[in-house]
Amino acid sequence: MEALVDEGAFLEHAVFGGNMYGTSRASVAKVAGQGKICILDIDMQGVKQIKKSGLKARYVFIEAPSIEVLEMRLRERGTENEASLARRLEAARGELEYGRAEGNFDLRLVNDQVEKAYAQLREFMLPTLAKLEEQGTSGEKVI
Repeated sequence: MEALVDEGAFLEHAVFGGNMYGTSRASVAKVAGQGKICILDIDMQGVKQIKKSGLKARYVFIEAPSIEVLEMRLRERGTENEASLARRLEAARGELEYGRAEGNFDLRLVNDQVEKAYAQLREFMLPTLAKLEEQGTSGEKVI
């Protein structure tokens, strides 16, 4: 993975919890080439890198209703020990600050009611979907 990072094979990459993660340029290009919308689930570091990449992207920040609710959801999953939970919550605080700052995202959703969040996301994405339908399989791809 480190060699691929050095070669520029990733639009974004990060280390989290001792593991390396990244978004392959080739994978995103393949999805776009099929006239589809490529959705990336990335952290704040990834967003910053994608913004510098020149990729034409739309940015949606999805947040829990509160840090307390996020902690409860993570505890209920049973996948975190106390140390990893503390790291995730600290990272979430930084991401909340970045996500709420003006201009960093095109849309901010609070994940408290699934139907409401879906409706907001749908309204946000409809113009992009319409543009893809107009283009068919040729022309500029919107990611």
